[in-house]
Amino acid sequence: MSEINLPEVDIVSAVAKELTLPKQKVQATADLLGEGNTVPFISRYRKEATGNLDEVQIRDIQTVTKRLEDLQARKLTVQKALIEQKAWNETIAKNLATAETMQTVEDIYLPFKQKRRTKATIAKEAGLMPFAQFVQQFPAAGLQTKAQEFINPEKELNTVEDVFAGVHEIFAEVIGENAGLREWVRKFTRDNGRIVAKLKRGAADKDPKKVFELYYEFSQKLKNVLNHQVLALNRGESEGVLSVSLEVDVPSIERYLKFRLVGSKTGESADVLQAAANDAYKRFIGPAIERELRNELTDLAAADAIKVFGKNLYHLLMGSPLRGRIVLGFDPGIRTGSKLAVVDENGKFLEKTVIYPHRAAKYDPAGAKKEIIRLVQKYNVSLVAIGNGTASRESQSFIADIIKSDLPDLQYVVVNESGASVYSASDVAREEFPDLHVEERSAISIARRLQDPMAELIKIDPQAVGVGQYQHDLPTKELNAELDAVLETAVNQVGVNLNTASPQLLLHVAGLTKTTAANIVQYRDENGAFQVRTDLKKVAKLGPKAYEQAAGFLRIPNGKNALDNTEIHPESYPVAKAIMQETGITPGAESEAALKPLKNQATADRFNVGLPTLIDVIDALSHPGRDLRDGAQGAVLRSDVLTLKDLQPGMELQGTVRNVVDFGAFVDVGVHEDGLIHVNNMVKNRDRRTPVNPHDHVAVGDIVTVWVKNVDVQRERIGLTLFPENRYENRHVSHKIHNIHTLFNKLT
Repeated sequence: MSEINLPEVDIVSAVAKELTLPKQKVQATADLLGEGNTVPFISRYRKEATGNLDEVQIRDIQTVTKRLEDLQARKLTVQKALIEQKAWNETIAKNLATAETMQTVEDIYLPFKQKRRTKATIAKEAGLMPFAQFVQQFPAAGLQTKAQEFINPEKELNTVEDVFAGVHEIFAEVIGENAGLREWVRKFTRDNGRIVAKLKRGAADKDPKKVFELYYEFSQKLKNVLNHQVLALNRGESEGVLSVSLEVDVPSIERYLKFRLVGSKTGESADVLQAAANDAYKRFIGPAIERELRNELTDLAAADAIKVFGKNLYHLLMGSPLRGRIVLGFDPGIRTGSKLAVVDENGKFLEKTVIYPHRAAKYDPAGAKKEIIRLVQKYNVSLVAIGNGTASRESQSFIADIIKSDLPDLQYVVVNESGASVYSASDVAREEFPDLHVEERSAISIARRLQDPMAELIKIDPQAVGVGQYQHDLPTKELNAELDAVLETAVNQVGVNLNTASPQLLLHVAGLTKTTAANIVQYRDENGAFQVRTDLKKVAKLGPKAYEQAAGFLRIPNGKNALDNTEIHPESYPVAKAIMQETGITPGAESEAALKPLKNQATADRFNVGLPTLIDVIDALSHPGRDLRDGAQGAVLRSDVLTLKDLQPGMELQGTVRNVVDFGAFVDVGVHEDGLIHVNNMVKNRDRRTPVNPHDHVAVGDIVTVWVKNVDVQRERIGLTLFPENRYENRHVSHKIHNIHTLFNKLT
């Protein structure tokens, strides 16, 4: 039996088939990954090898390859275990070979798993297997008589009832572990089952906003339940507010089990088997399938939520830097006052102070106003960045009044301060500002994240930035992997200034580690600014492979070699220099017209380079120092403030998208609470049968024009729409989605 082996699996072919990609592209990508190349490096600098696969496709190849390898490894483990148990046979080998999921493999292995002694095990040990086999023959009569032969007080089989009870346990366990029956029940339940929720008896929804109210009386088919609903149900259940269960047509399942196990037979044996089948479903199959399917729903919902988080984080990181502005960071507070911090155009901390503009023990609005005016005039501040936390609305009103009365050229922006407190208490913040209090660091972070979102947000745990849904309920390992990938993608798409980047930013450059990132900063501190990329080779522990992977993503503005301020990889410098010599140009925007005619295969052949690389080199020569974020929309600058009570249905507002989730998008329109554009209010006159993906219409950081649909002051909820309804003024919706969203089109 051990000679029956599982067939060899061609993982590359399987991956190519699943992802609908040419096998040679998958093979080339797998080879490059196997050689230790990073995803950003492969995507940017090995286009000829992969056939222009983008980062998402390369990561998909990684993910699917890992899943298929794990599946095959588990199959081989099961095969080895069954061979050792002398249970391996041709049927199992065939079933295992065709199993496409880990669950199917586990179903096949279930009857042979080492398990604790069960009632069925005890019955078998008591010698009841021959009687079970007799029952399976469906004798017309004589079961009671036959059962008497197995009465054995020494085995606790004192009566005929004890014998039948033991056989019942044997049948129930065998039926409960049958892979085919479990798979049918699983599919039937998945197709026809409903997930049902209600307010738990004796429970109270303690949240004043009644966040779980939608689920007090909830029933939805499993195949129709939405991902965010699954996560909400799980949260409500874990908090003791909701009672959640899976309901299915049990009589139909019992009829199927009878059909499979008994067929048209009748009599006492049929009754024994039917009773065992029903019990097997009730005790073994049903609960197991419910756990599996709820876990399946949770896994799918979590995977979707992780992707949502990744998309939102990407757009947040790719927000347009607000360059050339001296900013006053304003971290609102009441009891301990509001913390202020001024940073210059480059984010350098200049001065800090504390004011008390709101009613508290040290209430001093006049002194606070005087201090604001002093700082603005002393440092020529043009913009105030106000955190959106406690007392934000009051702080906005305070600043708006000062603008009206004394500083008409000043503007303010409401900044999402999520994670600022996490950063302020971190080791990174303590290293940057060892002499400042936590709250003072927070004001600096609020100001800086307006000037360069990526550089500041990179220092914060992504889970703390508030752009996901139920992120604290998601599997940590998978979430961190996705967020690491997003950080890596965003940082390497933009590129990093080698002479100003923090260790936290350098850490996400392809090929660098925590150690080499720290060593780069140390080298910079000890030797001064990097003059050329090749100086990286002098950095401790930064070897040839790390240099190869990282060099193209590190920029040196105003260095000795103009090519070092482009995304051209040093390995392509000979081509770039040959093009510059032939055309007589130097890197710059004015070169674009002269270089464009060279984008062809003939030129690529002449320079002995692939066409994708040639095109990238020409584009980089045309736009040295390019920052992909410069074209993105900036922040909404305000000089006045609204309150929730000011809003009326039909009012037109401009706002910033703060978060995008499965059911819509949250928009900061200048009041304390973000408004919600529900998916139903994103497309005008849409076909309700066609699902709407919010990510197709807005992204985090977008500046959008919206109309107020409804306002619930008591619950502090604002309903918004992307289009004016007929009863309001019929103006064209002016929200724009910039091309930044297509830079990573598979992730958006």
